[in-house]
Amino acid sequence: MKVGVLQFFGWADRKIPLASIYHRAIERFEIMDQAGYDAVWLAEHHFSSFSVCPSVHMMATMAAARTQRLRIGTAVSLAPFYHPLRLAEEVALLDVLSGGRVNWGAGRGFSRGEFAAFGIPIEQSATRFRETVDIVLRAWTEQRLSHAGEHFQFEGVEVLPKPLQQPHPPVWMAATSESAIDWAASRGFSILMDPHCTHAELASKRGRYGEQLASAGFSAAGRDIPMARLIAVAPSAERAAEVARRGAGWMVGSYIGGARDGGDPVERYVNEVIIHGTPESVLDQILGLGETAALNYLLCAPLSQESFTLITDQILPKLV
Repeated sequence: MKVGVLQFFGWADRKIPLASIYHRAIERFEIMDQAGYDAVWLAEHHFSSFSVCPSVHMMATMAAARTQRLRIGTAVSLAPFYHPLRLAEEVALLDVLSGGRVNWGAGRGFSRGEFAAFGIPIEQSATRFRETVDIVLRAWTEQRLSHAGEHFQFEGVEVLPKPLQQPHPPVWMAATSESAIDWAASRGFSILMDPHCTHAELASKRGRYGEQLASAGFSAAGRDIPMARLIAVAPSAERAAEVARRGAGWMVGSYIGGARDGGDPVERYVNEVIIHGTPESVLDQILGLGETAALNYLLCAPLSQESFTLITDQILPKLV
């Protein structure tokens, strides 16, 4: 099983200097590089202290500079907020500077506040996303690019640099909804699976993706399908549950918001979404997802520094 880390940049306590959040993450990248993780995947968010990383490509350049073997993933580049030619240039440059270590994940985004602040109608999110992805992939593989689409038009543009990995870096599409899963499968894209669905939903979505992929004439064999899971690990189950509840409260209050189906969203996260417990219990839960959800690439989102340390020291060696 491959194991990576989904790196958020949460700023829950604004008494702490924001720069220290970045410094701690960079130190984590160096540890991951030596410990045997496959990749760090960087989360892009805007206008929220939930995760203060508005430029995953800039942060990825720093991650690449401080590591030697760790792959550098975007989880995700929020494609509707970029001009596709600029996005193609930035990711290709990152691939060159990193020595060909980029994993490109692209997503549509869902925050109405982000779309409103950037002046982009959220109703255009799907069409902008899909058109942008198509242009980026063509920009990496065609010498000169012409395009006349719904949102972008240009003629005979030479996009430089080209990526170091040929024909281009490996590509994943963030897929949460059934429509997103079906679209990705119909195009033969591999998918990134989100950290906010329940374990049962994760298994159901993975099954749907496999079925849709096969019906479109593609095979799931040999694909890495990163499944992001929020994880709280501690020496005792009680301590881990406390970390999980605190993390769930922070997410619901700062970013996700609102009850779901009339239930308590914090308890939903603690009971159905977050993997939490002692190292032995967490390992068992991860292995269980390998059976129920065909998990072959665990994308950890540690909810505390203690969780990251215990994952690195006690869980990672038993998975990779």
